[in-house]
Amino acid sequence: MASTRAAFHETATLIPVAQHLERVLAEVRADAGVRVDRVETVRLADAAGRVLATSVAAVVASPPFDNSAMDGFAVRCADAASATPETPVALRVVADHAAGSPDAHHAPPLGPGEAARIMTGAPVPAGADTVVPVERTDGGQPTSATPAVQVFSMPDLGRHIRRAGDDLRVGDPLLAAGTLLGPRQVAAAATAGHGTLEVVRRPRVAVVATGSELTEPGEPLHPGRIPDSNSLLLAGLVRETGCEVVEVVRMPDDEALLLAWLDEREPADAVVFTGGVSVGAYDVVRRVLADPGTVDFVRVAMQPGSPQAFGRLAGGTPVFGLPGNPVAVAVSFEVFVRPALLALQGRNDVQRRRVRATAETGWDSPAGRLQMMPVAFVEPGEGAGVDGDAVRPATRGGTGSHLSGGLAAASGFAIVPEHVSRVETGDVVEVLVTP
Repeated sequence: MASTRAAFHETATLIPVAQHLERVLAEVRADAGVRVDRVETVRLADAAGRVLATSVAAVVASPPFDNSAMDGFAVRCADAASATPETPVALRVVADHAAGSPDAHHAPPLGPGEAARIMTGAPVPAGADTVVPVERTDGGQPTSATPAVQVFSMPDLGRHIRRAGDDLRVGDPLLAAGTLLGPRQVAAAATAGHGTLEVVRRPRVAVVATGSELTEPGEPLHPGRIPDSNSLLLAGLVRETGCEVVEVVRMPDDEALLLAWLDEREPADAVVFTGGVSVGAYDVVRRVLADPGTVDFVRVAMQPGSPQAFGRLAGGTPVFGLPGNPVAVAVSFEVFVRPALLALQGRNDVQRRRVRATAETGWDSPAGRLQMMPVAFVEPGEGAGVDGDAVRPATRGGTGSHLSGGLAAASGFAIVPEHVSRVETGDVVEVLVTP
């Protein structure tokens, strides 16, 4: 099989975070123009959590016909306009219309002095221009030989009728391409007459954790070995973006094994490496992706997570190279990979929500680098992630990139600008909120 050895270009200068992200998104979006092979049609029942591939308009009106907003009686307003509790108006009940019944569509129009019993959602019969709620009547006399209803007060003309097209008219725009479909969007599509939707096929992503020190979680640790948490972390984060994980690979620092995997790997829309992208003597990803031209090896002005790689493998597959320390992996994914994978799906929104929070305690920040401090909201619960909440570092070790235990307590990352070297107690910080 032909070698898939890709090119690698190294840059020593610290690159601003925004510049590196802009480059990543520009390349991914160039690939994300929705092609036929990236679109599939799904039933509405299977559409939640998917990304809409093509914009959707209403194909039926909502409501599709004039219908009652109340249980009561459909009447001609002029017939009972003078009704009061002291001087009720009696109307003949000539029909009974339930929700779902087609009778009202075929019934003769109401004549002078006539009414039709009507349930919420039932079609309003021709000739009626108002619905009187049952509470404003005596409820009618359905068992009488000449059924009638006493109206005690009359609502304004047109009240309690939902007019056809009040919500949507045929052709009205409903959902834009790139929308993440949730229960409300799916329900709206059903209301607008759709039974299926065209969605973006879930991008396929391969995750590769490199390092001869990595061991299967739960196995006994021999000297020099550590559990592999990065592959689990990345696979979970990839799935959280709505992508499909096609492979999760753990491999030692062995060039031959990596080259063999590159030649034989499962087809994927993106590959994410962790480990082996810095300048160490055993950084295998950097050594294998060695020839200049298709992958950039850079140092980003960010802490943790400065070493980054991004480019294309042979054949054009986008590839990300992240550091090997767990906190740096989590930060790098949030800042660079997650937005790219969402953009690959054509998503309109690729950034997480951010809030302004108060630092409960101070911490240091490296001047000249954007710091991403894992933080926890001081009083997690209903108020967590709201402007004005207080946060504290999620671990006593701060941003130490090896402190993966603190990630479990983190509910976001405080973003400390490059020009700030110290966050003081009471300072307001911007927090990128994670689930």
